[in-house]
Amino acid sequence: MGHPPSPGDPRKNPIFNEAELEEIAPRSRDSRFHLLDGVRSKFRCSGTIAKSLLLKLIPILYWLPRYPVKEWLLGDIVSGLSVGIIQLPQGLAYALLAGVPPVFGLYSSFYPVVVYTIFGTSRHISPGTFAVISVMVGSVTESLAPSDNFLIPGNESMTDTVARDAARVQVASALTLLVGIFQILLGLVQFGFVVTYLSEPLVRGYTSAAAVHVTLSQLKSILGVEISQRSYPLSLIYTFIGLCSKLPQTNIASLLTGVIAIIVMFTVKFLNEKYNSKIRMPIPIELITLIVATGISYGVNLKRVYGVDIVGNIPTGLKAPIIPSTDLFASVVGNAFAIAVVVYAFTISLVKMFAVKHGYNVDSNQELIALGLSNSFGSFFQCFTIGTAMSRSLVQESTGGNSQVAGAVSSLVILIIILKAGELFESLPKVSSVPSR
Repeated sequence: MGHPPSPGDPRKNPIFNEAELEEIAPRSRDSRFHLLDGVRSKFRCSGTIAKSLLLKLIPILYWLPRYPVKEWLLGDIVSGLSVGIIQLPQGLAYALLAGVPPVFGLYSSFYPVVVYTIFGTSRHISPGTFAVISVMVGSVTESLAPSDNFLIPGNESMTDTVARDAARVQVASALTLLVGIFQILLGLVQFGFVVTYLSEPLVRGYTSAAAVHVTLSQLKSILGVEISQRSYPLSLIYTFIGLCSKLPQTNIASLLTGVIAIIVMFTVKFLNEKYNSKIRMPIPIELITLIVATGISYGVNLKRVYGVDIVGNIPTGLKAPIIPSTDLFASVVGNAFAIAVVVYAFTISLVKMFAVKHGYNVDSNQELIALGLSNSFGSFFQCFTIGTAMSRSLVQESTGGNSQVAGAVSSLVILIIILKAGELFESLPKVSSVPSR
């Protein structure tokens, strides 16, 4: 048996000269160069990566060149016209919920929708004015600019509505800008995943509570009375008590107008749902009600003869952009963050529903950025915060909408009304524009 090699035996510890060692294991460069190369590779932006980022941030650059004109265009046009017809009465009505003049509801139905068409990833939702969000905006505008602060000196029963409305528009635009900024920042930090932690009972409960607020806030228009509304604990109860105390002052003409409009709209909506499979497009009862009520109001002169409150001046044309007042940010920052999250929660639920149904992908973080850009841009044109209405989105889908082109068509309808037809609705009774959904 052989003996194990000793420690100095060259069979166990072979000896290499410098040339042999360099050949077996070449010397590596300085580790500092490895680190610099790693950093460079991380920040290197090739043409392919830059194009991918651009298409992700501006989705219209991806889908528009691939748009199947023959297959989709007709459906998108029909769908856009249908949604635009619905958007008109909803814009006027939801502006009243937000506490601003009705024309700003038309602005909010135009500018943000155009921006979403460019940056949004959902092909079927209908962005624009939304009852729940309008109520939240209205609670802020009426709290920071209450009617009591604009009483005419020497005649405290009269309110300087021009000054009050101007103040509320300032509050709404500042709030909307801050909402947009929050949404953009949340999108950039990949906040989209958080929506998975918002349970359905939470969202439904919030929606139901908002419906109660919407109903109560519109009772003053139906009764034809004026009450002071502020946002504070138990304000809903105090508003109800205030309405009850004003019942003896009810304007009968306003009450009858409101009740008839509600009965007609609910009846036609019931028929729309019952015969949904037999009619391609739901009867636009909101628009029909607006036209008929405006004609009756103008012919009978409800304002002068019966004291029914009407929409009033609706200026035609587009306004120049105005920078929102940043001095109001401190007063609305808490509400702005809450509204930003609520808008996103409602929107992403509809976005995902339609995406799953029609088999395409959406980017939840890009949706946040799209909403933020829509609200931020709209705030410079005195828009109030927008969201996504399920009623309009369902109409857009059911009437043949296939892409964001339908939203562009609906915004074109609103633009025509702003430029030419807005003044035709100046005699519309406010009670006839009470939101029905």
